[in-house]
Amino acid sequence: MPSNQWLYEEDASKHLGVTQETLRHWREVGYLKPGTHWRSAPNSNFLPWKPKVIYHLNWCKEIIQYWRDKDAPLSDLAA
Repeated sequence: MPSNQWLYEEDASKHLGVTQETLRHWREVGYLKPGTHWRSAPNSNFLPWKPKVIYHLNWCKEIIQYWRDKDAPLSDLAA
C-alpha cells in the first residue's frame, strides 16, 4: 500500500486492478465522484482543459466494493 493515498491515474489503475480507461469511464458515468474519489492534480503545468487526475486509493476501493456488493454492472461499464 502506498504511503500517499492520492495517486496518479496510472498508479491508481494498477493498485485497483483496472485500466486507466475504466477509471475514466467510471468517472464519466458517476461511479467515482469528484472531490471524493478523484480530483485534478495540483500541478499547474497542464492545460486547464486536460488536467492530470489523481485518485484516493482507499475511497475508490470502498466505492468499487460497494458497487460490486450491489451487483452493479462494473464489468459492463469497463472501457
